[in-house]
Amino acid sequence: MNEATSRRTLFASAGAVGAAALLAACSAEETPTSTPTTAAGGGTTPTGGTTTGSTGGTGSGGAAIAKTSDIPVGGGKIITASGVVVTQPTAGTFKAFDSMCTHQQCPLSGVANGTINCDCHFSKFSITDGSVVSPPATKALAEKTIVVDGTDIKLA
Repeated sequence: MNEATSRRTLFASAGAVGAAALLAACSAEETPTSTPTTAAGGGTTPTGGTTTGSTGGTGSGGAAIAKTSDIPVGGGKIITASGVVVTQPTAGTFKAFDSMCTHQQCPLSGVANGTINCDCHFSKFSITDGSVVSPPATKALAEKTIVVDGTDIKLA
């Protein structure tokens, strides 16, 4: 009977430690992962190489991370390899934000119904400015500077 009691105690203790770790992770204070890299500026159009929050022009930026046709109007797309989510809130206006949730640094999971969504704790952010639409996140997504060069979208 002593052996059974020891096993029971061991499993109960392991469960308590796991539950404590889970609760601590969910209550940790938010810390930003990056600072905004966008200068003051407005939206973009797919013609003329204008940019979001940058003064660069046609030909600016590195390799294309997406095509303008990849980004639906009123939606967006997570570009995992570049660590950004690119949105098109209105036709011809492109925005980019950090692809990590500001709540617990989970990768963002998708864009739907005008919001950028995190499936870890269900935070939602605006596709227009990255602001928090639905908590638990309390800080907006960091905006990234992009360049629209013809039909190419590039990080500046």
